[in-house]
Amino acid sequence: MKLAILTPESIFLEKEAKKVRGQASNGEFCLLPRHVDCVFTLEPGLFLYEDEKGAENWLALDRGVLVKTGDSVRVSVLDAVAGKKLGDLKETVLDRFSEQAEREKKVMGALAKIEAGFIRRFLEVTRRG
Repeated sequence: MKLAILTPESIFLEKEAKKVRGQASNGEFCLLPRHVDCVFTLEPGLFLYEDEKGAENWLALDRGVLVKTGDSVRVSVLDAVAGKKLGDLKETVLDRFSEQAEREKKVMGALAKIEAGFIRRFLEVTRRG
């Protein structure tokens, strides 16, 4: 299979893969070349691909989408990190991606407050008018 992992900034990885494993929102998955075409929403976590030589390669991926069509697997994620040691990648997922999720929650909370204030003022104006 032709595996491509894309981030917003670049093409992170383009390799041939015999097998692909990861964590989707509805559970773990494993894809082989002759599996049916599919789409998965990915959760932050570890991602494994087996290269042509049979070596297992681990990545840490942020959330995203995986699309398998024919012999092509395209993965689009917010962030990706390669590493030699599985333990290091686990720490990366816990630290780096968790920090991003916390920042996003704070931003969404601030945005919700702004929207609520706008709606409240809009209702006050329409009641007066």
